[in-house]
Amino acid sequence: MRNGDSKKRVKNRGGNKGEVLKVIHLGGLNEIGKNITVLEYKDEMLLIDCGMTFPSDEMYGIDIVIPDMTYLVNNSEKIKGLIVTHGHEDHIGGIPYLLRKLSVPIYATPLTLGLIENKLKEHGLRADMTPITAKERLTLGSFRIEVLRMTHSVADAVAYSISTPVGTIFHTGDFKIDYTPLQGEPIDFQRFAEIGKNGVLLLLADSTNAHRKGHTPSERTVGATLDEIFATANHRIIVATFASNVDRLQHIITLAAKYKKKIAISGRSMVNIVNIASELGYLNVPDGILVDVSRLKSLKDSEVVLITTGSQGEPMSALTRMASNDHKSVQIKKDDIIILSSSPIPGNEKTISNVINKLLQKGANVIYSDIADIHVSGHPCQEELKLIHSLLKPKFFMPVHGEYKHLDAHAKLAREMGMAKDHIFILKNGNVLDLYRNFAEVEKDEVTAGKVLVDGLGVGDVGNIVLRDRKLLSENGLIIVVAAIEKGSGYLVSGPEILSRGFVYVRESEELIAAAKGVVKDVLEYCQDKGLRDWSAMKNEVRDDLRSFIYQQTKRSPIILPIFLEV
Repeated sequence: MRNGDSKKRVKNRGGNKGEVLKVIHLGGLNEIGKNITVLEYKDEMLLIDCGMTFPSDEMYGIDIVIPDMTYLVNNSEKIKGLIVTHGHEDHIGGIPYLLRKLSVPIYATPLTLGLIENKLKEHGLRADMTPITAKERLTLGSFRIEVLRMTHSVADAVAYSISTPVGTIFHTGDFKIDYTPLQGEPIDFQRFAEIGKNGVLLLLADSTNAHRKGHTPSERTVGATLDEIFATANHRIIVATFASNVDRLQHIITLAAKYKKKIAISGRSMVNIVNIASELGYLNVPDGILVDVSRLKSLKDSEVVLITTGSQGEPMSALTRMASNDHKSVQIKKDDIIILSSSPIPGNEKTISNVINKLLQKGANVIYSDIADIHVSGHPCQEELKLIHSLLKPKFFMPVHGEYKHLDAHAKLAREMGMAKDHIFILKNGNVLDLYRNFAEVEKDEVTAGKVLVDGLGVGDVGNIVLRDRKLLSENGLIIVVAAIEKGSGYLVSGPEILSRGFVYVRESEELIAAAKGVVKDVLEYCQDKGLRDWSAMKNEVRDDLRSFIYQQTKRSPIILPIFLEV
């Protein structure tokens, strides 16, 4: 736990410090995902977003990763509310796990609330949820919050200008500057300039594309490329994209109607998003255009558009199952036009490549971002970030939402624009930034922050030791040694028998298995001669000798599990 009196001074102009606002990230720094920000003033807390991330390749069997919420649980009486920037999983995916521990009122725009509500239903949870809209203002304790419209790859994204007793905190959320958005109006730059003129103490800004020069293209550029594909297609069109990219879905639906095609939806998350966005008016779906996936066989291939999940090569997604011939309703045909309308999330490149290869082997025509303009990012490049910084003119700046290379690039950009180096804070999850009216400092000690692994219904019950064992099992396999031993004498009654899982195929390694049995038998006879009756010590003797023998013979180190049966 942190010691609130132990601090590392970063910027101090002397004199009476006055009131302090603490800014803490429990996730979202030095990583892409599980974003959650805490603003703490005296005995009040405001939370911004509560997301999740997907497991890395080394997290065998893990479903998702969420932030460690220990600090929130220990300070639950302080929390005034959770405000959400938008409906992507890395910003809302942790909310059900937060609500299992705490009762927190949630404030978000209508589409974002719809996505959260659907997620809570899956978990059997309910919450106190209040819809908010751009230009609205609300007060939660000492925090006076203004909601500001942003453009992003999901509709209803917002930023927050938060007035506190020490100054204004501006959180951009995820955004890009799109002057011609498909839905709604562009960002209200005039209001941004007014906020900047009144003074911004701290800016927290999206850093995902801070290393990229120029501007992020408008979503409309994707529409032009898709139109060309739809206009000339004489075969089935299968589009894989992010389910939450409502603008992209609207593009596809509009083009299908234009070229008189029917649309089928595959993938649970895609079906949910289409239903929610349609009900709330964020998707315009013409009557009669949607058909059930099971009806595709009755339609001409030239009439079919299938929208599916799986743009990231997720193992259980609809597109991956199609590529592996495991989908119950859709089989890939020669000359199918398959569009992967997304860019790979870092770490997913290999799985996506595997899916593309399988689809190509089936004779499909696969179109992805490397060969056509079928995806644009939802995050700002350098020129867009410069505009935001110029409008807001923050006194202090903390780059957020990115790996270290992204945060570092954003910090360098701020320095190039004239911001003092000691006014820029590249922090990590768990750091505590103390903000005063005229200076800022980072506390020496940190709050509890880290990864909590979700495996099935288990939350946090899989840790580093279990992951290490899973890694060893995946690399070297398992040997199980079974022996029946007389309780009193320690005499070997039967066995030992040796079972192999993921190590060697027993029938093809009979000599090795027979020799291993001999090693175990010799160890047990040695233990009997020495009068060793402690089964734990006997198992250790078996493990040590058998591990040494196996390594000498194979240069491999499987996990060895001795099982003694008492007779």
